[in-house]
Amino acid sequence: MLARLHEAMNRHDLEAFVACFDAAYRSEQPAHPDRAFGGVEQVRKNWSTLFSGVADFCGDLLRSCTDGKVIWAEWEWKGTKAGGERLLLRGVTIFAVERDRITWGRLYMEPVLAAGAGIDAAVQGMAGCQAAD
Repeated sequence: MLARLHEAMNRHDLEAFVACFDAAYRSEQPAHPDRAFGGVEQVRKNWSTLFSGVADFCGDLLRSCTDGKVIWAEWEWKGTKAGGERLLLRGVTIFAVERDRITWGRLYMEPVLAAGAGIDAAVQGMAGCQAAD
């Protein structure tokens, strides 16, 4: 099932992509709870926008494993946005599969931030501490 999803994604085959999802699909993005949705029509809308707005969209499946009916997959999604800016997301999706269709998903896909203040500043920020001078 994951291979079929990956192939449809990289062919920009919206119908084949949407066919990977159950009609009652439930999606969550735990880091962004306001993005949760239900139903395959929202999958269609989301990916139609992505395929049309990022004409060279490509998804690289880096790793995956299956635990019963649950598939964990690590991805890199990249391309060029309609305005010319680069798209680069990395993260993990967790999908439950029944009858060869994805019934629910938890997505942990985030934009890659290549530059920053480093790990010390990130940990101090998480702890609410000031950076040492």
